[in-house]
This record gives sequence, structure tokens and C-alpha cells, in this order.
Amino acid sequence: MIVLAAQLAAAVALLMWSTRLIRTGVERAFMPELKSGLKRLSGNSVSAAAGGSFAAMIMQSATAVALISAGFAVSGMLAPHTALALVLGAELGSALMTRVLILPVDAVLPFALLIGVTAFFKAHSRKTKQVGRIIIGLALVFISLGMIREATAPIGDNAIIQSIASYFRDDLVSAYVLGAVLTWAMHSSLAAVLTFATFAATGLITAPVAAALVIGANLGGAAIPFALLWTAERPARLIALGNLVARGSMTLVFLIVLISGSVDLGMLGAGAAQQVVALHILLNGTLLLVALPLVTPITRLANATLPRHSMPESTSLSALDPDALDHPPLALACAQRELLRMSETVQAILLSVMHLFRDWDPEQARMIERREDEIDRMHFETKIYVSRLRETNIKPEQDKKTLEIVAMANSLEEAADRIAVNLVGLAKKMSDEAITFSDEGLADIAHFHDQIVTNGQLALSVLTTGDAEAARQLVAEKDRIRIEEQKLQERHLKRLQRGAIASVETTNIHQETLRVLKQINAALAMSPIPSPKKPATCLKAALPAPAALEVRHEQG
Repeated sequence: MIVLAAQLAAAVALLMWSTRLIRTGVERAFMPELKSGLKRLSGNSVSAAAGGSFAAMIMQSATAVALISAGFAVSGMLAPHTALALVLGAELGSALMTRVLILPVDAVLPFALLIGVTAFFKAHSRKTKQVGRIIIGLALVFISLGMIREATAPIGDNAIIQSIASYFRDDLVSAYVLGAVLTWAMHSSLAAVLTFATFAATGLITAPVAAALVIGANLGGAAIPFALLWTAERPARLIALGNLVARGSMTLVFLIVLISGSVDLGMLGAGAAQQVVALHILLNGTLLLVALPLVTPITRLANATLPRHSMPESTSLSALDPDALDHPPLALACAQRELLRMSETVQAILLSVMHLFRDWDPEQARMIERREDEIDRMHFETKIYVSRLRETNIKPEQDKKTLEIVAMANSLEEAADRIAVNLVGLAKKMSDEAITFSDEGLADIAHFHDQIVTNGQLALSVLTTGDAEAARQLVAEKDRIRIEEQKLQERHLKRLQRGAIASVETTNIHQETLRVLKQINAALAMSPIPSPKKPATCLKAALPAPAALEVRHEQG
């Protein structure tokens, strides 16, 4: 029994890791294009929902799309109600993917693995390599589902398991709660629903119990972004709360209908697995139809009930422990934690500065300046801490690490200065002169800014994980951004040749904004590439900055 339980746990773990593998490949290969496409499709609630659905199917994660949407709302790119529509669409897209992933495709799995592994190891381009990663992840999803079926078949005959399954047949409310808890623990509603569907397919649980678990999984799936965004800025919390309220209400309605026995699950499919997957799709489709016209009232309700957080800088604590200076490895870890806090704070102000070019907000500008002051303080304290550490008897490799930490701190401080001084100053000048970018010019700058934000998230990932591949990708992005900036400058000159009035009025600010963004990207790309033998180890900060929205999440 213990061996079978271990096999089942391993199969579920492989399923979770496989979905994460797919998302990682999509993020590394197509994130700028994906973000740009989502913004283009977010002109109204219907197209935003369609874009969110497609993005969730590609990324295998509604939570990832929710975090991207929250980032758009915080930066002012999308209104909160439009971002909520995007999230509701993402939930339906994730539900549709569960139907795709239970298809019988065992015959093609060996070929998929061969193609994926070959592309990953032999590809000369970064995107082709990541496509190989995505194919491998998809193949492993189907393999893990087969492992779950094989592990649950013998377990179903166990007397204890049968008694537990019998209990849940008589208590669907407990099954609903258990589904929410397990989804939260797995941090992936997609993986949870696939697991429950596989349990139902093997007869481990009955269709009504699986249905209750899946309904609960929808509640747990909505709780994941809510928890991840609770310390974020207010627009992000509005989206997370609105989604939780809408999905939570719909799950209660479906649970009541299920308990009443007024619906025959047999109408949803021939087998138990097909039935619960169809129920999952039906729930999210119904939610989208009902809630999409009400996204504005839902966000207003969330805004009225949401408590206001105090500014985080008053409670920020340094990770630099003076008592650790007598233990160099521990002291270096403390310095890295402080460096991570700096990086998260830089990411926060970079994410929000674009809003000032669309609609000048003095309070938001002051917030950016306050956070830049905090970065200056962390920069100064980190250098002093490292200098004190270097006065002790440290090893040569530790001495080298202190130099890397100081170099990265200098780069982050430079990036923060560019944001708080140069970009905020340019946005203020536009407000004072009452001028605006042309529509094409604003779209170019917003797209370029998105790419810099994505690279900032990549730099944060390198700092957190010490991933050598991600570090090399970050360096490659520096060259690509330089070429991209030249193309955008040329596009601007062509608009000047056409005599576009808005382009003429803002030409200096437009070109300077592109140049500053390129410099910010160069500063963020200064992360040292870790050695393959001794990868850099970076720990998460004790109190991370609240607006680093899109990098601190698991699959969902």
C-alpha cells in the first residue's frame, strides 16, 4: 500500500511539474508576443475574455494569466474591469485544456518525446529550444496521467480507500472542501482537475464525488491568485477579489444543484472522467456568460469592500543581519536576500511607471520616488555590509561573490534612478506641456516597455534560482533590445516624415524614453552568469516588494 501511495504521489508530482514545464517554455519563448497580443485583444470585455482564454490554453495556467492581467491593471494599461474579463476568459481556457489533455494519444507520445528532446538539445535558436521544452511537457502530462491510472487501479480495491470513498458519496460538501484544499496545495487547478478526472476514470471515486471535487477545485483555483496578489497594489487586489467572489458564488450554485440531484451527470458524457471535465467546462462557461456583463459592478463591489493597505515602506525590514558577519556563507545569503528585495522593488516601479505616460498621477509619481529612495538606502546598506564582510577572513570564491553582489546592487540602483528620475521626469514634462504621444508611438513605447518588464522578471528569476540558461538568455536579450530600439527609432522617424502632429510635438520625449528604457534593460542584464559547477544560490526576501506580480507564482 505504501509503495502504491508513493507511485500515485510521484505521478501527481510529475503532472504538476509537466504543466510547469510547458508554462516555462511559453514564457521564455513567447512572453513579449503573448503580452502584446493580450493588450491588443483587450479593447472590450468580450475580446479580452477571448484573449485570456487563448493565453491560458497556451500557458496551461489561468493563474499565470491572472498575474499578467494584474500587472496590466497596476501599470494602468488596462482598467480593472477589463483585466477581470481577461481572467474570467482564462479560467474557461484552462478548463478547455483539460478536455484536450484527457484525449487518448498514447500512440504518438514516443514520437512527441523524440521530437521535443531533439529540438531542445539540437536547436540553435532560443525559441526552437523552448518549443522542444513545451512538446516534452505535453508528452509528460499524458504520461503522468497514465501513471495515475496505473497507480489508482490497485488502490481502489483497498478496504480503507473504499470506506473513504463511501463516506464522500454521502458528504459531497466535504468533497467540495477537499477539492479546494487539494487544488490550493497543488497550486494548479488544471493539474487538480486532471487528477480528479483520472480517479473517476479508474473507479476510485464515483462521478458525483469527482464532480464535487472539481467544483471545489474551481474555488481553490480562484484562491491561488487571490493569495498571491493580496500584498500587491490595489488594482491587482481588485481583480483577484472580483474573480474569487464570482467563481466562489458560481461554485456554490453548482454544488447546490449537484447535491439536490436535479441534474443527471450522464448527460455530460459517457464515462465519469468525461462527465467531470464537461462539468468543469460548463461551470466556467456559465460563469463567463453570467459575469462578463457584470465585470464593472463586480469590480466596484470589490473596491467598496477591499481594505486599504498602508504603504509598505514603513514596515520594510532589512535582510542584512549584522550577527551573520562572523559566518561568511550566512552573511552572503543575507546580502543576496537584500539584493532580491532591491530587484523586486525595481520591478515594482518599472511596472507602474508606464501609467504616468498615459495619465499623469502625482501620487503615483511620489510613490515611485519613495520606493527609489528605499532602493538607494538598500544599495548603500548593502555596500557597507559587504565591505564589513570583506574585512573578515573570507575565501577567494567568497570574495569574488561579494564583488558580484556589489556590481548587481550598483546596476539595480542605476535602473531605479533611470526610472524615478528620467522616466518620471519625461512623463511630468508631457503633463506640463499638455502633449501626448501618437497612438502608434504610444503603442511602440508600451510594447518596448513590456519587453523590458519581461526581462526584469527574467533577471529576478536568475537572481532567485541561479539558472545558467536563464542568465544566458538575459544577456542575449540585451543585444536584441538594442536592435529593437533601433527599429522603433526608425519607425518614429517615418512618422515624422509623414508630418504626424503628435509625433512632431513629442519627438524628443519619445526618443529619450526609448533610450532610457534600453539603458534600464542594460542595467537589469548585469546579473552574473552562475557557474555550471557552483550555481548561485539566492534566497527569497523576507518582505518582498508588493508589485512584483508576475514572477512569484506556481502553476494554476
